[in-house]
Amino acid sequence: MSQSYNRGLVEDFGRWREFTAGMWAWIFHKFTGWVLVGYLFTHIAVLSTATTGANAYTDTIQGLESLLVVRIMEVGLLAVAVFHILNGVRLLFVDLGLGLESQDKSFYASLVVTGVIVLASIPTFLEGAF
Repeated sequence: MSQSYNRGLVEDFGRWREFTAGMWAWIFHKFTGWVLVGYLFTHIAVLSTATTGANAYTDTIQGLESLLVVRIMEVGLLAVAVFHILNGVRLLFVDLGLGLESQDKSFYASLVVTGVIVLASIPTFLEGAF
């Protein structure tokens, strides 16, 4: 015999203030994972221009790189990729039972390292854009 009970509102968006670092890490990891999957489809679309010839591919890349918004999106992509990698490594250590007591600190450290790497790379991505 099954029991039924009122689980309440499943999507209670007012609870975000109660989130711990682990919950934010989970949300950011899922978000960055989906962004990377979306980027792969875009990347494949751009690479497919190479099937029509080298000039078409070169023109596509040069056309995209001439747009400031594309360069800014590349910085965002770098931020997403770096955070996803660092958080993935953090999760690997947690799964192995290493650093369980300092999960919050390692999450914040991954955010800080991501920020430092992204800030350091901005001049490279925006070189010649202005």
